[in-house]
Amino acid sequence: MSEGPKKPKYSATRRLLLKTKLLKKAGIMLVAEVADKKRERESALNERAPPLKLSGLSVQELQDLCKDLHKKIDIVDEARYDMEIKVGKNDLEIKSLTQKIDEIKGSKKPTLKRVKKSAADALSGAVADTGKMKADFTSGLKKVKKEEEKKEEVTDWRKNVDAMSGMEGRKKLFDAGK
Repeated sequence: MSEGPKKPKYSATRRLLLKTKLLKKAGIMLVAEVADKKRERESALNERAPPLKLSGLSVQELQDLCKDLHKKIDIVDEARYDMEIKVGKNDLEIKSLTQKIDEIKGSKKPTLKRVKKSAADALSGAVADTGKMKADFTSGLKKVKKEEEKKEEVTDWRKNVDAMSGMEGRKKLFDAGK
């Protein structure tokens, strides 16, 4: 009964049309949501910090206003500091409780840091107590001789200008390249 792939309920053009309509609707909703958040933010700011009316105030009234604002800033800073202390204490308590839970469950392996060490150093550290055994890992390997690169001699180019000019010079360069 189930022979071959099932046919989709909607044709490709219909699916594309529905997809574009959904994307348009989502875009409209996203723009509306951003505008709502902006309005909410402005209203919250207007409630908490109403705009200052400084026009027409005397020097004494301005000084009183500054003192009042300074007191409000101090209150807010104290509250912020208290909240930071509470958060720090809660973090320490959470860490200690997780350690207790780990101890109750059983010993948990600590996370290890990756250390770059050569094999000889690792083995010498493990066998440092005996002092007798030193491993030479390269002893069983085949030795390969590296060919030395041909180094061209640096000569003064002015001496060879006459020799290299004309067809004979080019022939010498061509023959030297073989």
